Amino acid sequence: MQDNNRWVLTAQCPSRLGTVDVVTRFLKEQRCYITEQQSFDDRLSGHFFIRTEFRPEVEEFAGEAFQAGFAERATEFEMTFELTPPGHRLPVVIMVSKADHWLNDLLYRYRTGQLPIDIRAIVSNHPDLGPLAEWHGIPYHHFPVTPETKPEQEAQVREVVDATGAELVILARYMQVLSSEMCTRLSGRAINIHHSLLPGFKGARPYHQAYEKGVKLVGATAHYINDDLDEGPIITQGVEPVSHTDYPEDLVAKGRDVECLTLARAVALHVERRVFLHASRTVVFDR
Repeated sequence: MQDNNRWVLTAQCPSRLGTVDVVTRFLKEQRCYITEQQSFDDRLSGHFFIRTEFRPEVEEFAGEAFQAGFAERATEFEMTFELTPPGHRLPVVIMVSKADHWLNDLLYRYRTGQLPIDIRAIVSNHPDLGPLAEWHGIPYHHFPVTPETKPEQEAQVREVVDATGAELVILARYMQVLSSEMCTRLSGRAINIHHSLLPGFKGARPYHQAYEKGVKLVGATAHYINDDLDEGPIITQGVEPVSHTDYPEDLVAKGRDVECLTLARAVALHVERRVFLHASRTVVFDR
């Protein structure tokens, strides 16, 4: 059963004595009951991460006052933190091209409440998925792009992201490479999905290349975008066994399903504040 009064406090700071105590002691003083807590101290980077779900045991709980009080305690530890209120639905913009499989999956999970997100807009470089967005009552923005018009097109995309207040951008098989400027602007708040095949098959028809090599696993990787194509900080990965009985079209279908599941899981982890981005890596407190 979902707790309608569940708050989430996430924080990170340099490794110091008392990092757990500063969180738990303050929650106790504020009469907040901890329902879930996960922490990790990275001994190689000397950095500490903590995620705490809690339920206030007082009739009136003021989030702003809580943040102000905790900020005073956190200063000593150089701790940055974020407080997420109950029922928060993250504002999202989804970017797509022509393929609808990944978008359909996200829309279904959004429609049924599996993903606590608020899809503010869908952006595409093709008009094909406009009717699907219209059926869901979601604004659809068609911005064609060529190498010559890329700066202007990305400026249009940025306007949509800013105007909608989107806190997350999901690239659901958006078949365009984003510029360095765009990657920097969306750092830590844009998730991409791509196949993970070993050995790596780049270029066109990767699953057909995989079939020719007789691969035994297909997979997918969901990651934050950065300036290195498909090499951003990894959030989650998925795999599916295949065999000699699977033809290229079977590999495509299985790979597509793994990609959908992996993308949805990454979005859920991000939305639930379970992912910490630090340097080029992530710390993920799984459910």
